[in-house]
Amino acid sequence: MTQPVITVTESAQAYLRDLLEKQSSPGIAVRIFVERPGTPHAECCMAYCPEGEQEADDVRLEFEGFHAFIEAASVRYLEDASIDFKKDSMGGQLTFRAPKSRVPDLHEDASLEERINYILYTEINPNLASHGGNVQLLELTEDNVAVLEFGGGCQGCSAVDMTLKSGVERTLKERLPELTAVRDKTDHSVTDNAYYR
Repeated sequence: MTQPVITVTESAQAYLRDLLEKQSSPGIAVRIFVERPGTPHAECCMAYCPEGEQEADDVRLEFEGFHAFIEAASVRYLEDASIDFKKDSMGGQLTFRAPKSRVPDLHEDASLEERINYILYTEINPNLASHGGNVQLLELTEDNVAVLEFGGGCQGCSAVDMTLKSGVERTLKERLPELTAVRDKTDHSVTDNAYYR
């Protein structure tokens, strides 16, 4: 696995080192990961990671006085990421920038969830955008049912059933035969921005 290129500034390292030293758990580290990677809703996260709670495939980064673990599935989304700390009148703020975290990225061993998101954000959403709409994956169930939520012009649109069945569902199931069903969990009673009412 390639080493992620994450820049952690000196001020951020000092802040994290101080934060970790205040914890009662010896050997505690930080774990860095991306939730909903490759989507517009991606969020970069950092959490305490007590000794032994890291995953076997996590990538370990060494810093002066502490170490960090990067979730293996998040590595490619964290390339060129930077973590900084700026002091201000309220104490300061840790900032995390990861320009690739929201970029769809499909690789040979991509999970079904990653492949669904890739198709939604590279093929389906650009078409829905012409009506001011979008769709996102809320959940992938254990039996491979994709639970979706429509937004923008698709929420409350009278044509959303047709969009779901003949557009979104057909495309996803053709491209991903292991997908068993596609369900819409959108509250379509809200019609404020609907393309068709």
